[in-house]
Amino acid sequence: MKNGKKIYLTKEGLTELKHEHEELIKVKRPDVLERVSQARNLGDLSENAEYVAARDELSFIDGRISELEELIGQASLIHAGGKNSNNKTIKLGSKVTLHHKGKKDDYMVVGEWEADPKEKKISHESPLGKALIGKKVGDSIEVEAPAGKLLYTIISLG
Repeated sequence: MKNGKKIYLTKEGLTELKHEHEELIKVKRPDVLERVSQARNLGDLSENAEYVAARDELSFIDGRISELEELIGQASLIHAGGKNSNNKTIKLGSKVTLHHKGKKDDYMVVGEWEADPKEKKISHESPLGKALIGKKVGDSIEVEAPAGKLLYTIISLG
């Protein structure tokens, strides 16, 4: 991750990462350490499946803690449009309503770490996200998708 690339997060996304980090350090890691200790006391470690499973889980947790610390340290906050911002063009943090084939959908343009298509949060690096950045209400965009070219019209921006 130390490639100099900025990690763009909304305030909510950063809060979620910090909460996960705290949960791992204060709750999950101590629980797994206790399991490792208890399993170690059962005797022969070479044939102790509980010890091996607990050590693997501890390794995973430690890796995730390191990843979260790096993400949080490199995070650059993005802000949704406020009173003092230019709400005329789509940028990171923008909420946008798109029209596609007679259907309206609301999306939020976010950084790649926060993207979640189920929650209608699209990465600024996805084909749709890239096509939206810099556009304004009334613009139409064409996005190449596995199903072919999709045409969207930007209805509103908030």
